[in-house]
Parts: sequence; structure tokens; C-alpha cells
Amino acid sequence: MTFKLINPVSLGSPRGFSNGVLTDAGGRLLFVAGQTAWDETQMILSENFVEQFDRALANVIAVVTEAGGRPDQIARMVIYVTNRLEYLEHQAGVGERYRAHMGKHFPAMVLVEVKSLLDNKAKVEIEAVAVLNP
Repeated sequence: MTFKLINPVSLGSPRGFSNGVLTDAGGRLLFVAGQTAWDETQMILSENFVEQFDRALANVIAVVTEAGGRPDQIARMVIYVTNRLEYLEHQAGVGERYRAHMGKHFPAMVLVEVKSLLDNKAKVEIEAVAVLNP
């Protein structure tokens, strides 16, 4: 499955995301539920923001991989954070962990600050949509 990134000049050059992702019809859609930094016992082991981001993204990729996909088949990602300023303070570390998992693949993304997440210890939750080969 190939993606065409849609980034109109009128919107400026995006950094770390794409404004749109176009793919051919015929792929299988995988909707990944929001993933936090839970381990296999469904516990969050670290309060560190970057470590939570890293684990949440790894959990998203685990679902994609289990379905037979790859990280570069993720077309859309929504990142929920409980503190936008904490995200901004840790952008370099987040970017480093992002590239370790996703390389230079930048799907359409949104970052949303929320009051809280279901798990009181969670600072980050990530959901995604992937388009897998038929």
C-alpha cells in the first residue's frame, strides 16, 4: 500500500506530521484503540513523559504488527496528552523516540490536550488508523 502525502504550500511546510495522506482504495483499514504506556500487566511503570510516549507508541505498533502491518502503514494518529506544556518541554526526546519507531514516516496527526485519561497515571494516549495491504 502506498501513501501520497498531501501538504499544500498554502499551509506551510509541516514538521513531524503530514496534513493529509492519500491511499488507493482496496487496503484493509485497522483502527487502533487508544494505547497508553501500559505493560503486559496493564500497569504504567514510569511517570516520565518521554518513556510514556515511547511505550504508548510501541503499543500502537504492536497492534499494527499483530494485524500483519508495519509502522509505515499508519495513515493517521491522534496523540492525547494531559499537559501540552510538558509535551513541548520534552519535544526533543519525543521526536527521538518517534523516529526510533517510525523512522521518517509522518502520518496525518493531531495532538490534543485533555483534562485526564482513564488511567490516572497516564500522561499520553495514542490512537491510530493504519491501511494494510489487502
